[in-house]
Amino acid sequence: MGYLFLAGAIAAEVAGTTAMKYSEGFSRLGPSVLTALGYLISFGLLAQTLKTLNVGTAYAIWSGIGTAAIAAIGVAFLGEGMTLTKAAGVALIIVGVVVLNLGGAH
Repeated sequence: MGYLFLAGAIAAEVAGTTAMKYSEGFSRLGPSVLTALGYLISFGLLAQTLKTLNVGTAYAIWSGIGTAAIAAIGVAFLGEGMTLTKAAGVALIIVGVVVLNLGGAH
């Protein structure tokens, strides 16, 4: 169940961060509210995750997959470029998350 909560926390964080891009510095109400809701839901689900998973592993997965997803959204939908350096950075994040899981995620 912990990984289900974690998946929801990641999805909410990614949605909140994407909405933040459209908030124009929190000057637009709709995206600003979606940003706040996304992070509130994300932190709530992450807190539930920590009942069954180690904090270091859960946080690494949450932040790592969230970062990789936001980078992909930026490239696919927001016109951001993908350089070899950016791709390598995202790959290293993913490898780090995998290594942490292999090291004994509970």
